[in-house]
Amino acid sequence: MVSGFSHITFVVRDLDRMEGILTAVLGARKVYDSGDVTFSLSPERFFLVGGEPGDRDAPAPIWIATMQGDSLPTRSYNHVAFKIDDGQYDQCLAAIQTLGLDLRESRSRVAGEGRSLYFHDDDNHLFELHTGTLDERLARYARGRQAPA
Repeated sequence: MVSGFSHITFVVRDLDRMEGILTAVLGARKVYDSGDVTFSLSPERFFLVGGEPGDRDAPAPIWIATMQGDSLPTRSYNHVAFKIDDGQYDQCLAAIQTLGLDLRESRSRVAGEGRSLYFHDDDNHLFELHTGTLDERLARYARGRQAPA
């Protein structure tokens, strides 16, 4: 039985470029760099996103691994979404624009399901930064297509 979420791995051509994206946009903290000594298929780095060191009440951080390798051959809507507070939306947008990442137009939304920023990295991975929660989205969808109350 699955007991929780373990990690996300992104295979990228340029570990430094991806590190810049993870740290500038997601606020990631690097916790490991294989350097010349690899234990896996290729050089890799590990990062933690979210959670605050020493804060026992904070949600557990997300472990992200990056491994050097070939880019995805094409782009798709397959993506990984990270939760952000609505107050961080403009700051995240500015970081994405500063890095020159390919910002994708958000899908059409109904009021009450949160806002999203979508962007591709240089290796065709699609990221989403989303301000809503599953509970909020389900509650909004349960009301149907009528205007929100």
